[in-house]
Amino acid sequence: MKFSVLAIDFDGTIARHDRLDAATRQAIAELRAQGITVILVTGRILSDLRRVAGDLHFADAVVAENGAVIELPDSGYARVLGTAPPPALVEALREDGLDIHVGQVIVDGHASDAQAILGAIRRLELPYALAFNRSRVMVVPQAISKATGLREAMAMMRLSPHNAVAIGDGENDHELLRVCELGVAVAWGSPALKAVADEILPGTGPVDVVPFLRSLAATRLIPAPRQTRRALHLGHSLDGRQMALAVRGRTVVVSGDPKSGKSWITGLLCEQLILYGYSLCILDPEGDYAALQALPGVTALGGADPLPRPRELVRALRHADTSVVIDLSHASFDERYEYIRTALPALATMRRETGLPHRIVLDVAHYFLREDDAPQLTDLDLGGYTLTSYRASTIQRDVLESAQAIVTTCVSDPAEALILRELCRGCQDQRTEHEWITALAGLTLGEAAVLPIATETEGRLRRIILAPRLTPHVRHQTKYVDIPVFEHRAFVFVVGDGQFRRIRTLREFVTALDELPPAAVEGHLRRSDFSRWIADTFGDYPLARTVTELEEGHRAGRPDVIAGIAQAVRARYDLPVPRGPEPAVDPVSTELPAPDVAPRPGVS
Repeated sequence: MKFSVLAIDFDGTIARHDRLDAATRQAIAELRAQGITVILVTGRILSDLRRVAGDLHFADAVVAENGAVIELPDSGYARVLGTAPPPALVEALREDGLDIHVGQVIVDGHASDAQAILGAIRRLELPYALAFNRSRVMVVPQAISKATGLREAMAMMRLSPHNAVAIGDGENDHELLRVCELGVAVAWGSPALKAVADEILPGTGPVDVVPFLRSLAATRLIPAPRQTRRALHLGHSLDGRQMALAVRGRTVVVSGDPKSGKSWITGLLCEQLILYGYSLCILDPEGDYAALQALPGVTALGGADPLPRPRELVRALRHADTSVVIDLSHASFDERYEYIRTALPALATMRRETGLPHRIVLDVAHYFLREDDAPQLTDLDLGGYTLTSYRASTIQRDVLESAQAIVTTCVSDPAEALILRELCRGCQDQRTEHEWITALAGLTLGEAAVLPIATETEGRLRRIILAPRLTPHVRHQTKYVDIPVFEHRAFVFVVGDGQFRRIRTLREFVTALDELPPAAVEGHLRRSDFSRWIADTFGDYPLARTVTELEEGHRAGRPDVIAGIAQAVRARYDLPVPRGPEPAVDPVSTELPAPDVAPRPGVS
């Protein structure tokens, strides 16, 4: 995850005895020079902060009074998120002889006076709460915290808390650390805060913050925490143990056979990320993710409408709480291919510059990331990709090996299963090749396996029952049937003297079986060309086995085998039977490339 925002507490974190550490001020200046936004988040009253810190222009924004007051020092813009303290409360506290300071929203006093302050609030029946910060206590409106003020400040500047690192030391910093992607407590701070922080910054005082700030500046990435508060629930194992993936900005691959539940899993992960407030860009070649529009902040573009141009896509993703589904299902394969391979580098550049979107999701990724230039289309160092594929082995190797978590549904192809096993080399799972193949092939619909490269698996293959989805799962009836294979993988029927029909999609294949005379099909049935093509080209081994049985039946004299193969493909891919007369189709689709060169019948 890109590091774009530093949200940092003042007293006890970068200042001691009202004095801002000079080295820390310099480190903050270096961050800002690199384009990092620095937000000072403090419980101090703004006028008191100016008294001790002087010029506040060392920060891009100040969230004061424990979240109730926002100021942008460079522009002078200020905003108050609460109402002024009730005069009756101020008067009552002063009549009790308490030493208090009144801000624009809060009342600040000594922590030792907390009981007396609480008594006054109860007598006056006021909707206020007490927030402690070491030796001080603040009277704040119930809905105000450092988190609410920080969220508002970041929304004003179009920034996301998921690109932010927070650093604090005291009791009133709990919400500050919770709202940011990485919450860091200083070692010299509150034990309770350290217990819930993602990371603990070692040292004894504010000067020890400097090395950490400079390490952030050097990488511009949010480091993976030792623990995380956000996890994506996948399901549970047969013994009831829950299985979840921590949100860490890593690349995730979802693999498995066609129609085995891959897009269900990807949608399940997307739903939870969206509800956590992450920004997603989902490149959806088949229209499987339109239902995510039911969730807040999600917009679907494309579909029956024109696809968004790059400039429009960047605009749509410029708000930190927005996710976009690009529905390419109405485009031709060539249009999808060109669009996605153009969009991926544009999105990678945008993420490097703005931190958005937080995650890029690409379905049927093997069609678009199989070539040698795939690493140049992505930003593997930044991570944050979810790649879904029924042929993960054909994804360019560097891209595939960048995955830090792999979830798979049923894998019936032994070679595919062994490639997934190879990615887990060095893991603790000691299954033999046969045991590994059997385990992945034995997954049923509604099940998945998390491969041991994910740290959450503790080094072992974890078989799980998948959790339910929040939004309906959309499956296009024609999924996969219209995606063409590469020209050299086309199936070639001989339909006449010197005439050939090249087949590049499953829909074309079924149509050809319906239209061609038996003589054009006979030789392919005897040689088992159909089952071999389906297995080798599409990787659909369950369908290939069904077709193999039909081919064997043909050799044994079984009638109506051709119609049976067509029906098997239709049933496998929800391809409807055509109704009514079909328009005439020219059986000659491809002439010979040269008079003396003819393609071999079967797989081209």
